[in-house]
Amino acid sequence: MSAPIRVLHVVVNMNRGGAETLIMNLYRNIDRSKIQFDFLTCREGIFDDEIVELGGKVYQIPYVTDIGHIGYCHALDRFFHEHPGYPVIHSHMDRMSGLILRGAKKAGIPTRIAHSHNTRSEGGIAARLYKWYSSTHIISSATHLLACSLTAAQWLYSRKAEDAYILPNGIDCEKFAYSPDAQLQVRRGLRISTNTLVVGHVGRFVHQKNHAFLIDTFAKLQHMVKDSILILVGDGPLRKAMELKVENLRLTEKVRFLGIRSDIENILQAFDVFVFPSFHEGLPVTLIEAQGVGLPCVISDHITTEVDMGAGLVQYVRLSKSPAIWANRIHKLSRVKRDSKRYIEENGYNIRNSAKWLENYYKEVCI
Repeated sequence: MSAPIRVLHVVVNMNRGGAETLIMNLYRNIDRSKIQFDFLTCREGIFDDEIVELGGKVYQIPYVTDIGHIGYCHALDRFFHEHPGYPVIHSHMDRMSGLILRGAKKAGIPTRIAHSHNTRSEGGIAARLYKWYSSTHIISSATHLLACSLTAAQWLYSRKAEDAYILPNGIDCEKFAYSPDAQLQVRRGLRISTNTLVVGHVGRFVHQKNHAFLIDTFAKLQHMVKDSILILVGDGPLRKAMELKVENLRLTEKVRFLGIRSDIENILQAFDVFVFPSFHEGLPVTLIEAQGVGLPCVISDHITTEVDMGAGLVQYVRLSKSPAIWANRIHKLSRVKRDSKRYIEENGYNIRNSAKWLENYYKEVCI
């Protein structure tokens, strides 16, 4: 039996972000006797141990913010020199993929895949300019282009967007399916009444996710529905600031910060409505998961319509509208969940199908 094709995935770290969650979902469901994943990261991640258990390797080099542009390029060159033989490199660094793939091309890695997971760069003017410069190397260095949505492809690849294949951010449809029994159990565990309106959100505490607006929206909702709570799942640099905001609004007893959770499929069961007011997104896997468990979703008009599975669960609200208008929309929503598995399947978001496609894709590009 021949050895599996080893694919080197490049990320900042393997924590529970949207792209990283997708990669792990693919890794768990792909035939690892044929395809193996290794990872080049810059920081430790919570998935590192599982990656090793699944047969993968995790390497680290310092990030560009730690050692500067020249140092980072040298670190990439040194890594590729010390670890030759990879037939495929798959970069998930958005605009920064330009530097990764340029180094991989220089090192002679034959198949170089860029994968777009977003629609905008974060950071100040200097950071965005640097990322733009990095992105100018993508088209000349990549051999293949992937994206999670058409808008993500257009953002990163511009005139070459039509050359990109859209790989759906698939989910485990059995794991993320509505269960009335699970809803009762999870609420009991969280000490939440069955009558309480539970507004939920899953996402890193970063500017992109717009938590401040979400908290202001919930503050308005409190005037309409006293028996309601907001559950925030995730961690990040802005968490402390959001905790302080909640405290200043005197909502400490009404807002729960659950941190990073490994049981998102269970936590989602406890929600009545999922709210997602992001400034920008590629195609957030957490919104597919939320629809999987039958949750009504109130989301920003800055998010691609491709995320709507057609189950009647997604409502768009303009981000320019006030928190009061958002709160009113949430208040009017029906709290009845529905079985939406069929819609997830029909739209191609079953992770098993995504993993099978990717397995065949790697085989084809290595011929």
